[in-house]
Amino acid sequence: MKIFRLILFILHLGILFLLLGTLLNAYVPPKIFPWFNLLSLGFPVLIILYVILTIFWVISWKKRAFVFMFIGLAFINPVKRWVNYSSPKPAESEIKVLTFNTRANKVRGEALGDYLKSQNADVILLQEDPGESYQFAGYQKFNSHFGLVVLTKHKIISQKVIEPNDENIWTPGIMADIEINGKVYRFVDVYLHPFRFEKKMVELNGDTDTNEQKVKDIVKRLIPTFKKHQEQVGLISEAVKNSPYPVILTGDFNSVPNSYEYYHLSEGLEDAFLTAGKGSSTSFHDYKFPIRIDYIFSSPSLKAISYKVDRSVSISDHYPVIAKFSMENK
Repeated sequence: MKIFRLILFILHLGILFLLLGTLLNAYVPPKIFPWFNLLSLGFPVLIILYVILTIFWVISWKKRAFVFMFIGLAFINPVKRWVNYSSPKPAESEIKVLTFNTRANKVRGEALGDYLKSQNADVILLQEDPGESYQFAGYQKFNSHFGLVVLTKHKIISQKVIEPNDENIWTPGIMADIEINGKVYRFVDVYLHPFRFEKKMVELNGDTDTNEQKVKDIVKRLIPTFKKHQEQVGLISEAVKNSPYPVILTGDFNSVPNSYEYYHLSEGLEDAFLTAGKGSSTSFHDYKFPIRIDYIFSSPSLKAISYKVDRSVSISDHYPVIAKFSMENK
């Protein structure tokens, strides 16, 4: 029994160090050490194992349980980026924002258009748009040939494509300064470089050699993409920091919470899910694994009063994400 507990203790310590590694994404960029970013993908599994082992020590009446419980407090916010429960925040005036990766959905374009119109959002930000030129009555539009689209019921003051410095890295976003009820806000629509995985590439089977090769292929694709993200994140962060207006940053980051991308794109901004979200934040549903890669962030002067991942819509491999922000005292 002592040997069994020793093995569990060593395993628990190992999981703890891996979890602590995900926190280092706030400081260590992928070009220096990409493996911390890789750990962020496994955070849900790691934290579940950590909690199970902590409960085991509690049941076993071991003093080490209190140590693991105390250290576990460091992961409260990282967990809340995946699963959160917040109280309602009523407000009289609000901005409704919708972000949605449509997956170049040409086949269901009509259903997509009907859905977008039905939401009556103040600002709609799309990624991987099929180029069908959604043009709704009463909405202004700004789009690029990179599949990024901004639709708004309000006046667009200025607009700009965020151009990459490297021709091997595609355009990471567009931004539009929009006047709403007499005040101007900068909306940034983000689509970081995708990994381009197909289900058969990540599905494991009973063949050990095949599975090993699949894992190697996945890692080979992940690491270079992380490094491209670092370049893109720098460009987007500059657009946010140089904004003379409050910012709402949305889109498909192709990155999970607690990743380098999350920490640095959210710098100086607030995660609307942390402020007003309830339940799971999972927004990508093509794999049987909790994945959150769609986000809405805002300047501290804009307070999120509601946040919803609309799981009633299955016209893409992503769910639409909708948030409302209070305009009171602005």
